This record gives sequence, C-alpha cells and structure tokens, in this order.
Amino acid sequence: MFPLSSANGISQDDQPNIDGSGTHVVSVSRSDRWRIARRLQELMIPCWCPEDGSLRVEVQNCIGVLLLRSVVQQFVASRPEMVNWLERCWDADLM
Repeated sequence: MFPLSSANGISQDDQPNIDGSGTHVVSVSRSDRWRIARRLQELMIPCWCPEDGSLRVEVQNCIGVLLLRSVVQQFVASRPEMVNWLERCWDADLM
C-alpha cells in the first residue's frame, strides 16, 4: 500500500488503518477533480466534490486504495514519472 501523504495528493481524514479503508481527501486541481471523480465513478468507487474544491473518496479495501492511487497518478504525474513507474513494473520480480 502507498503512503497517504500530500506528496501524492492524497490524505486520509480519519485514522489510518491497515486496509486503507475510509474517506480520503484528494488534493488536485479543480479541473482534474471532475475527470478523476468521473473515472472513479466508472470504477464504482464512491466519491464527491464538495464546494471547498477538494475531492473526497470512500474506499472500502486495499484494491480501492490502489485504484484511487492509479487514477490520481494518471492525471497528476509527469510523463517521466509515468515512464519510470512503468519501467519499475517491467523490472519487478514477482516470483
């Protein structure tokens, strides 16, 4: 599981727990938050955009946290960061 910190634009507004479930506040630009929210809804992950400009996401398990991270990364990561991430995935020794 990835750390919930301002570095990746995601924080948790309740006490962190081992499975990552709970409501997460995603700090992204207002224009990105609508596109991110739409994609999360397509993935059947509950989310909403309050008037304060934040994006709140309700995740139920580790898979939800990973999906949230992946969707946010698609919108906020630079091309070199995405290339680096993809190369690390290719090089990962899963066995």
